[in-house]
Amino acid sequence: MNIQEYNHSVDQFADGLYRFALKSIGDTEMARDFVQDAFEKLWVKIETVDYSKVKSYLFTTIYHAVVDNSRKQQRNKTYSQSLEANPSHEIASFDVHEVLEKGLNEMSEIQRNVVLLRDYEGYSYQEIGEITGLNEQQVKVYIFRARKFLKEYIGNIEAIL
Repeated sequence: MNIQEYNHSVDQFADGLYRFALKSIGDTEMARDFVQDAFEKLWVKIETVDYSKVKSYLFTTIYHAVVDNSRKQQRNKTYSQSLEANPSHEIASFDVHEVLEKGLNEMSEIQRNVVLLRDYEGYSYQEIGEITGLNEQQVKVYIFRARKFLKEYIGNIEAIL
């Protein structure tokens, strides 16, 4: 990869990387830091990374940063679980985006990440497998379970409206 290709990859992928990081962790400053760190790591390895695989390399770097951050936060916070049967019925001011965000936050980290990569970023199952290190069947299973969880979390849409 040369410097022009690096600059082109920054222009082309920075927004998508930021969206993925932000949806995964919910912190704008940390998401910016993850994106900056990913491009810094790419810069250090500019000679060894093939330009055709730069997108996968960058998303993999962000994915690993999100996983590391999640593990770090889990160690630092006390765990309390209070998932109600259907929490969406208690939302007074209904906003579909808010309900989906809360549902995504209730998911396991791997389910949240694969569903974000598939449904928000539009990656194929194979590409998601390359980014996360899972095989294609595992990716499909995690996406199926994540979508099923969201369906149950949201419940009957008429009950929310």
